[in-house]
Amino acid sequence: FGIHALLIVTVTVRSATATARSENDATGEDVYPPLWYLAPENLLDYLVKDHKIVIDAWNYQERLGVYKNLLNSSAKYFTAFGSQNFGNILWGLPLQHGWQFRTGRLADPSNVTSCGHEDGDPLCISVRSWWSCMNYYLSVIPFLGAVEAGLFGQLQYEIEILPPEERKTDFCYSVADCWSRIPELMDDWKAYFEVNNFTFFFIFSGSPATFSFKLDDALGLMWRAHVASIAYALPKFQDSLKYLSDPEANFGEDWASAVDFIAATHFRTDLPTTNNFQAFLPQRMLVEGDVLPFICDFSPQQNRVLLSMKALHKANQLTGGLLLKLWRKAMSTEAGRKMGRELIGDLASS
Repeated sequence: FGIHALLIVTVTVRSATATARSENDATGEDVYPPLWYLAPENLLDYLVKDHKIVIDAWNYQERLGVYKNLLNSSAKYFTAFGSQNFGNILWGLPLQHGWQFRTGRLADPSNVTSCGHEDGDPLCISVRSWWSCMNYYLSVIPFLGAVEAGLFGQLQYEIEILPPEERKTDFCYSVADCWSRIPELMDDWKAYFEVNNFTFFFIFSGSPATFSFKLDDALGLMWRAHVASIAYALPKFQDSLKYLSDPEANFGEDWASAVDFIAATHFRTDLPTTNNFQAFLPQRMLVEGDVLPFICDFSPQQNRVLLSMKALHKANQLTGGLLLKLWRKAMSTEAGRKMGRELIGDLASS
């Protein structure tokens, strides 16, 4: 059965990476998330009021700025991985957020408000969006964990995150608030961003093998926190799926499930690798009538990838999570993870 688990995951990865190459070659899109150059790149670029830095996380540009500040402040630890901070393994987060924005997934899916829609406020992030609520725990929470870890040094102001208009109790809004509500999740992100850990991970000792091993440690902590964020947010926002079409809601859950398998390999989420890998994701929201693998305005590769993700999720459910446990076991050693990463990398470049 373990071999079957590996085969299912391999088929999914093979389809995904093949599509990534074809989509990137065809579109030639900007490698950065939309509006990246307009996002705040310094914390003092945000509103400062009553001795607090105030961030509106329900505005796409301001939430994107949270990522930009994380990348800028951690850039010095990734200089050995290429120029322009492209090797920073945090790129997976803003690139995913940019895809959500570009494909309309952050807008109000209920259409009760004009939030996020072109005829309203296109930069508005709707609290009714399942994607935006899930992303809050992969943007604001990592950011506040980094603040607590000292990534930005000693800040002269406290950080305050503005609440949404609805569901205020489903989120936290400051370092102290989040520590009181979700201490384990905050601790996971703080552990990744600990400045002492960064220094330990990325000191080049002269041995490429040691250097590689310490990058794997960093990836392990990052993916651990990433998976924990999704696991915490999934049940909390289950009711938000009602605003989505059945195909889109199913896709969201399939994608969240697939991330568990990707995370187990400590997959590198630098800028070029993430762009290549996520190019297979759908360029629009799925609607009623979209039936896999026969969605006419999706490429054959996209149809196959989404179908593979659905099959993977279903197989894991039918086995009571055993499929994921077997995959994680196969990836539980450095040699296993190296094999998993090489599999993805070889397929992407073949």
